[in-house]
Amino acid sequence: MTLRQPDPAPGAEPERGFVVAVLAQGVDAERELGELQELARTAGVEPVGELVQRAARPQPRTYVGKGKLVELKEAFARSGAESLLVDDELSPVQQRELENALQTRVIDRTQLILDIFAQHAVTAEGKLQVELAQLEYNLPRMRGLWQHLERLGGGLGTRGPGESQLETDRRLARRRISVLRGRLRGLERQRATRRKSRRRSETPVIALAGYTNAGKSTLLNALTGADVSVRDRLFETLDPTTRGFEVEGRKYLLTDTVGFIRRLPHQLVEGFAATLEETLVADLVLHVVDGSASDVELDEMRAAVEDVLAEIGVTDVPIELVLNKVDLVDPLRRRRLANRYPDALQISAATGEGLDELRNRVADEFCERFESVRMLLPYDEGARLAELYALGAPIEERVDQPDGVFIRAHLPRRELPRFAHYLLAEAREEPARRSAK
Repeated sequence: MTLRQPDPAPGAEPERGFVVAVLAQGVDAERELGELQELARTAGVEPVGELVQRAARPQPRTYVGKGKLVELKEAFARSGAESLLVDDELSPVQQRELENALQTRVIDRTQLILDIFAQHAVTAEGKLQVELAQLEYNLPRMRGLWQHLERLGGGLGTRGPGESQLETDRRLARRRISVLRGRLRGLERQRATRRKSRRRSETPVIALAGYTNAGKSTLLNALTGADVSVRDRLFETLDPTTRGFEVEGRKYLLTDTVGFIRRLPHQLVEGFAATLEETLVADLVLHVVDGSASDVELDEMRAAVEDVLAEIGVTDVPIELVLNKVDLVDPLRRRRLANRYPDALQISAATGEGLDELRNRVADEFCERFESVRMLLPYDEGARLAELYALGAPIEERVDQPDGVFIRAHLPRRELPRFAHYLLAEAREEPARRSAK
């Protein structure tokens, strides 16, 4: 069950949705529902009404209480809405009861986010991940989809005349889930091979993590010159994009990952594990936050990202907090942010402010990984020179001398034993440099 696709034809009206939520006392309804309404607009649905019930927890069968359900039916009818959007993940029973009561489609928060992901997935892997998450979500809800088809199936491809259409579809769905998982495992092995190549070259990998719409893609473009889409929509970037940039001759790889959100559905955390693991295998994570948000929103967005990072196991990777969009912040707010987050960098990916400082911070993080060395490689061992270039180590100076090639470079520390025989001692270093001149 999906929503109408976004970006309707000129003159066409977007689908109308009615928003409902059960919130505990003290929860800010405007802020809570604001995100759901933004999700709805991203999916191509215009919210035309809302209803909030204050309760410690939703009703297990009807989501809202009996009296509130009557009020919801009346408000929904007056609004002219075409679908009901619920700010929670509904159980199959809750979804079926609401659909029967309102005689309309009921889309919960998880289903809404899955729909957006389906619209935004571009690569083959992203589409596989979305399909897997949708199948796992829909599998326990298939009874509601087939209430009008309690007929018996039979013939080729079924277990026999005693199998219902619902059972057939469930079996086909489970088979498709197995196929998708197999394909994703194959893609994961390909990614692992690429990562091994990066490890051999000792090129540091930096992952951008952050709340959706924090400006990660804009930052990737600003640092690397990439052309990743930066449209102002939730989950605009789903598939990881990796680009390179250099600081003082050293190369770094920067990966933009899917944006996070409060209460990111578990199906997506699991389904997009292959995407999110780019943060898990990174050498450094830049946690990008929207510095123009209020203190409360900023805390909530930080917590949402940190929760997902913890869930996927990002515990040993160093994390640097980056406050983006400071061009939208007045001087007083900047001072308050500096006092509150003294170690965080304040940048603007849109204007370029603070990006040089960010590049230097990244370089400082990895400065101990490399050691400045001088070596002399004999001409009859040219293979060693090729190995040196294959490491991706920045070669700052290369001079041909009578007895070999003089090299000054930043060599990965773990490669020092391999080239120890060619390293120049201080006593030989100066003569080598003088002869090079």
